[in-house]
Amino acid sequence: MIPLFRPGRNVIVPVMALAAAVLTATVAAAQNLDAGKSPQKLFADGCTTCHRSPRGLAKGRFSLTLSWFLKDHYATSSDTAKALAAYLESVDTPPPRAAAKPGAKRSAPRPSKPSQSQ
Repeated sequence: MIPLFRPGRNVIVPVMALAAAVLTATVAAAQNLDAGKSPQKLFADGCTTCHRSPRGLAKGRFSLTLSWFLKDHYATSSDTAKALAAYLESVDTPPPRAAAKPGAKRSAPRPSKPSQSQ
């Protein structure tokens, strides 16, 4: 009598091929959850835990080094890191100067004191 199921190469190879196919399909199904989000939304979702505002986080850094830092530590892709770096740089500008009140008078400069000679 010949057994119908004999473990050997005839069984192991197809099982390994099936396992490889399943793992490949699982990896291929992975998605970038940050894709399509605006930089403001990315900041709100991932950065507000530690930072109240995006202002001042770029601190005059070069765009390339800032995007590299964000890619290494916070962003899921280089495109996301670049978009977030551009956003941080755009809000890093100093706040606009306060406009003068319409009714406020400006004081005239004080005249210098005349020097007294003896």
